[in-house]
Parts: sequence; C-alpha cells; structure tokens
Amino acid sequence: MSTPGIDWPRLVEWIAANVPGAGEPTGVSLIAGGRSNLTYVVETSGRRLVLRRPPLGHVLPTAHDMRREWRVISALAPTSVPVPEPVAFCDDQDVIGAPFYLMGHVDGAAVRTQEDALGLTPAQTRRLSERLAEVLAAIHAIDYREVGLGDFGRPEGYMARQLERWGQQWERSKTAELPAYDRLVARLRERLPARSASTLVHGDYRLDNTLVRLSPDPDILAVVDWEMSTLGDPLADLGLTLTYWQDPGDEERASVPVAAGVTVAPGFLTAREFAAHYAKVSGADLSDLDFYVAFGNYKLAVIVEGIHARFTQGKTVGEGFEHIGAAVPTLVDRALRVLGD
Repeated sequence: MSTPGIDWPRLVEWIAANVPGAGEPTGVSLIAGGRSNLTYVVETSGRRLVLRRPPLGHVLPTAHDMRREWRVISALAPTSVPVPEPVAFCDDQDVIGAPFYLMGHVDGAAVRTQEDALGLTPAQTRRLSERLAEVLAAIHAIDYREVGLGDFGRPEGYMARQLERWGQQWERSKTAELPAYDRLVARLRERLPARSASTLVHGDYRLDNTLVRLSPDPDILAVVDWEMSTLGDPLADLGLTLTYWQDPGDEERASVPVAAGVTVAPGFLTAREFAAHYAKVSGADLSDLDFYVAFGNYKLAVIVEGIHARFTQGKTVGEGFEHIGAAVPTLVDRALRVLGD
C-alpha cells in the first residue's frame, strides 16, 4: 500500500504495539481539504481512526507541531469544548517520517461549500452559525490553568509577538515582493492594543475546521486543526473567523479560495451578526474589532503565501492549489481597507 506521507508497514506495526483494541489496520486514505498538516483516515478491524502529521516539506520553525495539537485536545477532551477523542501520540520520526498522533473518528460532516449545506433550512443554517459563535466563546471561557495548559503560551504581549512571528513566516515563504504588505505591517504596528484579555485561542477557527451534525438540530460535534492554538487574545480568534466569513454580495471574498462560499447560504448570520452573537454569549468588548479583522486578513495572507510556496515546490499533497497565490494581495488590500487606508 503506497500513500504519500505514510509508511504503511511501520504504521501497522506501531498501531499493534501502541493502540490496544484497535484491531488489525486494513487501509489508509488522505482526507481531502487539509491545506497544511496532513490528515488521514486509518481503517482497522476494530474502529476507524484519524491520523495527523506535518506536511511533506517546507516545514517552518514553530509550525506543524504535532505534540501541541495532541496536548490541547487531550486537555479539552473532558471539558464542554467538543474535540475528537485523543488516542495515541508518536514522536518517533522513524515510523512514518514525522511525528503524528491518532484520534477517534468523529461521525460528522465537514461543511466547506454551499453544496455541503444543501437541504438545510434557513433556520438550521442560522442555528449552525450561532453554535459556531457559542463554541468559540466556550473555548475562550476555558480555565486554561485548571485543564493543565497554564504554560501553553505567554499571553502578555501576544499581539506584538504575533505580528513579529507572522512577519518572520512571510520572509521565509514569500515568493515575490509586495509593497502593500509593508504598508499594512506598519499600520498594524501603529494600532497594536496596549492591553488585551488572555484565554486559550484556537488560532484558525472557522466552520470548516469543525465537524458538524447537520440535522435535525445542527450542532458542532468537534473542533479540529489545533496546530496554531496557544494562550493569547481571544479577539484575534474572532477577527480571523470574520476574515473567513463571506457575506452575500462580497464577490472579492469569494476570490479567496479558503473557506469561501458556504456562509452566503440563506439563513447564515452575517459577519456583523456573528460578532454580535459572540459578544452576547461571551460578554466581550468589540470596540477595537476592526484591528483584529485587519490582523486576521494579514495572518491569512501569510498562511496562503506559505501554502503557495509549498505548492510551487511540489511539496503539497492535494488539489486546488494552482491559483491560491493570487489571493495574497487581495487579503492585504482588504486589511488595509478595514483600517481605513
């Protein structure tokens, strides 16, 4: 059996030794849709598992940390935040060529397009978007010290470090010079908040990083893809979620091929309504939200440039990456407009 990123014989041997009761592994397949870490379904005679590992190449420092993902889902498993069941972690790179972890398969849908939500009524899509806001608020309400994540990050100075970190990622990944990017970084530095709240943050929170039950009562069954989670400013999470959101009529956002399209379906909250519902259930002050939305567009621009760089090097597994680089200047321009430039 040949699957990119998987040494099947060694994986079979490792599961037999480290996952009691899993049964004999019978097959593995790449799950479509992942644009960073790679996600596979592993079939066994006893159960269905999901494997996460880093991409095949161009791994930037601090990125794609499997132990970090494993630690946060293990900490959240007993809480009200829905996450997959943590099953086993492997830091021996000799098994499949990189650290990886296994989690339980969640029998939920990944909603990435309008077609994925076909058959839902406007009342159901509204409830799904409300639940997305409520689960985000639940993540931010977790007592991270109580669940063993007190040293999971440094909340003080989080936004300043984020601006520096993503600037470094840009320098390592950029495939062309973009003067508007430099102007945006300068404006974000001017607007950095002096103080902010400190919570657990997901780092890439959007509808298609969840697994959902669509009917009869839509709900979020699991939040996945925790690779960028840390302790920091909760409004950075909200700002990025709103960056992903597409309101009806926003054709420019439709040109960015990351999480585009689904939230224009009838019944979904608008970006403004989503933010208001989050504020209602969390009690957050959103008076400086424009900064966080601009920062969300900046961060997504850097992420997309990294994906584009891996694609041009032939180191990304999957489809749909041919034109993703064109979204970078669009995201930078959107950020500048949010800030009034």
